[in-house]
Amino acid sequence: MTTNQFKVEIEKALTGQETEPWEIVYFKLYESQIPVVDRAIETAALMLGSDRSRGYCLEMICAYFLAGANLDNGDPEMLRFSMTRFFKFLPGEQRQAFLAQATQKAS
Repeated sequence: MTTNQFKVEIEKALTGQETEPWEIVYFKLYESQIPVVDRAIETAALMLGSDRSRGYCLEMICAYFLAGANLDNGDPEMLRFSMTRFFKFLPGEQRQAFLAQATQKAS
């Protein structure tokens, strides 16, 4: 059994739910950077729902950055990936409105 498989089995035993494999990532931040990072994560949590993990909030911040960074002559595949990640978290009504608007403009 690999380390990731072991982690998944432990999580499943503790929570009763199957989860995606995960990894702990460490960053070195200077004291001056911490307030900016904390504020960004807190703001993302307010937008996404306070029940979201800090890791999830950080992922959405990164996806937002990648989407913006790839608007001009960037990798269209990365832009599509970022947009797909955002779309998944829209409420049902907003999903429908987005699809209607995207379909209308594509025609």
